[in-house]
Amino acid sequence: MTESADGLLPDPRGVGSEEFPHADRLRLFSFATAEKRADYLWVLRAFDTARAAYVVLLHASDVADTLNRCPGAPALTATEVGPLLEQLHQWGVLERSYDGTRAATLAEYRNRHFVYQFSQAGYQAYRAVSEVLDARLDEASLSRLVLPELLADLHTLAEANKSADAPRVYRVLNRLDRALSDLAERAAHFYLTLGDLVRTTEATPEAFLAHKDALLAHMREFSMDLARFAPRLATAIREVEATGVEDLIERAARCDERVLLNTDERQADWRSRWQGLRAWFIGDDEGGLTECERLREATMSAIAAVLSLLRRVTETRKGGVSRESALRHLAGWFTAAPTAEAAHALYDAVFGLGRPRHLSMYHPDADVIPAIRSWWDAPPLEIARTLAETGRPPTPGAPARLQRNDAGIRRLRQVQLDAQRARAEAARSLASADLYDRELDEGETEVLLKLLDAASTAWVPVSGRVPGTSGSDNGVTLTVSEHTGSTLVRTSKGVLHLNNRRLEVRETASLRARGSGARAGRGVPEPTTATIEEPTSRQADGAPESSATRQVPPTPSAHDVTDGSDSEHGSDAGTHIDSGSGDPGSTGGDPRSGGEVG
Repeated sequence: MTESADGLLPDPRGVGSEEFPHADRLRLFSFATAEKRADYLWVLRAFDTARAAYVVLLHASDVADTLNRCPGAPALTATEVGPLLEQLHQWGVLERSYDGTRAATLAEYRNRHFVYQFSQAGYQAYRAVSEVLDARLDEASLSRLVLPELLADLHTLAEANKSADAPRVYRVLNRLDRALSDLAERAAHFYLTLGDLVRTTEATPEAFLAHKDALLAHMREFSMDLARFAPRLATAIREVEATGVEDLIERAARCDERVLLNTDERQADWRSRWQGLRAWFIGDDEGGLTECERLREATMSAIAAVLSLLRRVTETRKGGVSRESALRHLAGWFTAAPTAEAAHALYDAVFGLGRPRHLSMYHPDADVIPAIRSWWDAPPLEIARTLAETGRPPTPGAPARLQRNDAGIRRLRQVQLDAQRARAEAARSLASADLYDRELDEGETEVLLKLLDAASTAWVPVSGRVPGTSGSDNGVTLTVSEHTGSTLVRTSKGVLHLNNRRLEVRETASLRARGSGARAGRGVPEPTTATIEEPTSRQADGAPESSATRQVPPTPSAHDVTDGSDSEHGSDAGTHIDSGSGDPGSTGGDPRSGGEVG
């Protein structure tokens, strides 16, 4: 079974980048920029050589043998070729499959024997790199002979479409498409090369004069052929359209062997090709230039540019004045200058350089460098570039635009509300049953540990409340009381051991039955209250104390600890831990007494 790395290629689209189809194929060219790019290229050339001999699958040893027969190839062993093949497979250039027939022994069979072949996209990437390396960039020409071939193929296409010969329509239309593409590509390359020749200074006058006649004759003949064949090609295209364009496209798509494309996609592709061919010789309804007319204008402009360059070269050779001779004469003038001042004056006159502008500015510390000191005596002063270039002092500029991210704010607020609802639901679930008869889930465990953390960090009787989602005092209360022996609470994170302590969680009764409805109706946040469990009396003989529970409002102090979050309606209810004030009527400070944390 063949393994392909196409699904493993990472998507290079990132933050701020534009999405485009098949972006992951760019990694196919990684072998051309890798550190061992020469070895990778020779390995792929070995696969291309075997492909020409109709051998598709190659083992690492086969690749090494092929490289040994190639002149100029590096001497690589099968062990060295193996990692190269594996890396090419990771990039998606090669596909890998297992071949168990190569195993001669049981040990070899247990070792994985892989054979490799070109993937479809990998072969295209290799061909593209090879064409770039083997291309001769100095070859440029215009396709004159393709124009009569286009005319003959158009007449043949009209006859084939009229006789409903679908295979012939497909072959002729495909040949027309390739010929016109070659014409456009050759013309673009020719004018690009010609423009570089006109602008560059690398070509010598002798080389230009030796080839200028052939160049001008080539462009004139192409322009004349284009002017002669363009009307005839336009007439032939109209004759083809008279036989039915839709029938032509339907027949070409029917014979198209690209089976991975459906009929509609093939028809759309051939319709686009026909529209491009038509636009070359027949203009649109708005009277714009056709591609053929633009090509002829470009040819005439190129002829004018070559003639202008020829005139400049001829005048230079005739008058004997060139840039080299001008610089030699200028160097002689500098040598013959009688004084340095005369040489500076000659330099300013030749190169058009003026004197620098003087800028008047005060030093920040007037005591160090007073304003009355001459420029000749004062040291240079650092100034802003804006002042030096424009003469205007720098300004702070317009304030930066405030970027408001309302969507992000709403998203974060929704996340916060979801977390609060989840916590409130976990708190209600925690209080719905006894702690010791079940195993707490993750949400209940988190609420319990938060309340225990608040209770364990304060050495006083503490009390608090976990608010519900409505913002009222309908929450849960955790009571930590003394207990003989240890207690165990089973949670999703493990077993919680408590020595001499017992936990009790219950729903908190409303502490503000009167007046709470009016506050809730007006949307006013209700104040937080705390429940304190304190001893009512102490016995001298150390007998167990009885306890009572009373409701007191928490007093903000330096020992208050708040653990909570805003409710759904924005109330600030949370967990409060109050320390005793030492007053006999207040809560006692005995750390052994139990407290409530809610």
